[in-house]
Amino acid sequence: MTDKQLKELVASLAVAQKETDRQMKETDRQMKATDRQLKQTDLQIKELGKQIGGLGNKFGDFAEGMARPSLMEILSKRFGVEQIIETRRVRKGDDEIEIDLIGASNGEAKTVVAAEVKSVLNQRELEKFIRNLGRFFEFFPQFRGYKLYGVLAAVESSKEMDEATLARGICLARMHGEVFRLKLPARFRPKDFSA
Repeated sequence: MTDKQLKELVASLAVAQKETDRQMKETDRQMKATDRQLKQTDLQIKELGKQIGGLGNKFGDFAEGMARPSLMEILSKRFGVEQIIETRRVRKGDDEIEIDLIGASNGEAKTVVAAEVKSVLNQRELEKFIRNLGRFFEFFPQFRGYKLYGVLAAVESSKEMDEATLARGICLARMHGEVFRLKLPARFRPKDFSA
């Protein structure tokens, strides 16, 4: 290789190096811009998650507000309760339970009914309610010796979930128009969860 060819090669490599450096700087700039956009998108997704969670809570509160008068009537007429307690959470040590309404009849019947409102009834919510019925007397010892029944009121539920709820002996109330009504088969007998 001659000196001239070597100089041309070095000059060509220098030009190529400058172009590579320029491209790397451009790539670095684009990567930083992409990183900023990803961080911004991540913040937007987190904010959207909070908003969706807030809407879910508001829908749940709305469903409870809609169901409460209907449930009070159901508890009174179907189970003969004389006292209705609206509650949120009851803590005992590190454990807690949440029941939306508790209806009690202190007469000869000695009946207590735990009622929960679900905007969407699913298997997880059904199992959680059944667990809460199993722990009910731990949190509400004043009702020991009472028969314990459960009522689930659902805005949305599938046919399968309705059947699963009833099969477990839990009364099911569904929304019809602006009120909740019991949806029970003719031969349905609610399960006494005190046993």
